[in-house]
Amino acid sequence: MTSPASASSSRIVSRLILLAAALVLLLAVWWAVAAWRDWQKGYDPETVVAASLQGLQEQNVLVPFTARYVAVVTSTQSRLGLSAKKTLIMPGTVRYELDLGKLKQSDLDWDAATNALTVTLPPLRLAGPEIDIDAISEFRDGEILMALTDTEKSLDTANRKRAQEELIKQAKGTTPMRLAQGAARTAVEQSFAMPLKAAGIDAKVTARFAASPAG
Repeated sequence: MTSPASASSSRIVSRLILLAAALVLLLAVWWAVAAWRDWQKGYDPETVVAASLQGLQEQNVLVPFTARYVAVVTSTQSRLGLSAKKTLIMPGTVRYELDLGKLKQSDLDWDAATNALTVTLPPLRLAGPEIDIDAISEFRDGEILMALTDTEKSLDTANRKRAQEELIKQAKGTTPMRLAQGAARTAVEQSFAMPLKAAGIDAKVTARFAASPAG
């Protein structure tokens, strides 16, 4: 026969076991809710956008567009009653670069109401020109003056300087700049849109240059 004291102890132990089980269950539920929130946060649009920004910053420089131009320049010089002329035809390639390291969090504008992201880009910079030395050609006139003086050296120096300036001038033209900016916008938009889409977020991404109107 069980004594009253023994029965009371058994009831206390049982209650403690039930209480411990309830605490374990509460902890499990809390952990599950916290884990679910963390999982949800991992697919939060702003979190995905921030991760995409970091990836672009680590890429450092994007070259969305390159173009080849040809400069044709002529220099003349007169001395001793004689004249000399040289024409230089010089091809060169210019790279249009986007400094991704300059992109900041403040350049990103996420509109939660419309699921739209606007990215403001730093201005493009030109790299080069890289001269195609093997494709350079020259035409000359005034052999006597060039033979008697250092005129040819002066003409070559002037032509090279003017040709490089001409290549950069062509590269800054309205059409190539428009094409380069368009390629840069497309590349950046895809860099943000693809991770968002992979996370199941249907978002519209628009990249723009600071000097350009939105959209």
